[in-house]
Amino acid sequence: MANGAPRRRSRFAPPAPPGAPPGTLVAAPEAKTPIIRVMAYGPASSTEGRLERPEQVSQFLGEWPVTWVNVDGVGDPKIISQFGALFGLHRLALEDVMNVHQRPKVEHYDTYVFIVARMADIRNDALHTEQISIFLGKDFVLTFQETFGDCFDPVRESIRRGTGRIRGAGPDYLAYRLLDAFIDFYYPVLENYADRLDTLEVETLTNPDEKTISRLHTVRRELLMLRRSMWPHREALNALHRDPSLFIKDETRVYFRNLYDHTVQIMDLIENLRELSSGLVEIYMSTSNKQMNEAVKVLTAIATIFMPLTLITSIYGMNFDPNRSPLNMPELRWYWGYPFALGLIFAVGVTLFVIFRKKGWI
Repeated sequence: MANGAPRRRSRFAPPAPPGAPPGTLVAAPEAKTPIIRVMAYGPASSTEGRLERPEQVSQFLGEWPVTWVNVDGVGDPKIISQFGALFGLHRLALEDVMNVHQRPKVEHYDTYVFIVARMADIRNDALHTEQISIFLGKDFVLTFQETFGDCFDPVRESIRRGTGRIRGAGPDYLAYRLLDAFIDFYYPVLENYADRLDTLEVETLTNPDEKTISRLHTVRRELLMLRRSMWPHREALNALHRDPSLFIKDETRVYFRNLYDHTVQIMDLIENLRELSSGLVEIYMSTSNKQMNEAVKVLTAIATIFMPLTLITSIYGMNFDPNRSPLNMPELRWYWGYPFALGLIFAVGVTLFVIFRKKGWI
């Protein structure tokens, strides 16, 4: 840029500079420093802890039937690269991990399945989406998240307590539980928008103002973002259910089909809310036009009333000399000329007001 000004990074652009070789790992300026947590479990027991270095994961791999490594934050390319070397991950997949604007998708590799999904949440009354990258291998699940905090606590608690079939199942079932957790998290998000639209509906029908239409447009924009976030999940989850894979057992596929059904249901709910928001915008516009028409009608009626009054006063404001001719405004010589003019103005005004009132124009 001119004058040596720094180039502003687009929120849609990948972190790597244009022309960089494929698989270049560059952290975005706002990316968080990675926090590594591990949970390893089998049918009888489980263990968990926080790790300082990626290579510490080696003590769990092969020792437990399932090892789940969760990394919160993708702001350190060196750590991401070390995980890639440890688990044998492709550089292009690692690049997708650090470029957090990926479309939800599923990619099959020789030693793992790479899944990209988006988790939605409401923060400070605004929609926030976060990319979740999942690597599903023979005996491990590796997840990368943009920031700390997620909706996976019920899964962790189930592993700790050994409830359900998660501890007796493989990593494919864990991947299903993680996907199920964030898919189900869309429902409270949609419930939030439904409540907001209910409030806006009452406001639109009773006392709409400029803030009402602004909030309606905000809801419509965020619902569109939510639709764009959820729509690709249908294709991705359908691929997990349909495409054969060495890392997904047949008995687990039915669960992914259930997730696909959930995404279809969520898409229907999103479309219903979008239609409702669009309907409220149309109601607001109709109400605004009606109020404007009412105001114009009242102002027109008032102007119409004053038009003959202005005519009367303008006539009697003309400077004709009655001494020159008996036809030059003889009313000026009347004893009751001035009261007559005022009475005429009053009578015309009242008559027009009564007529317009009966017609409902005022």
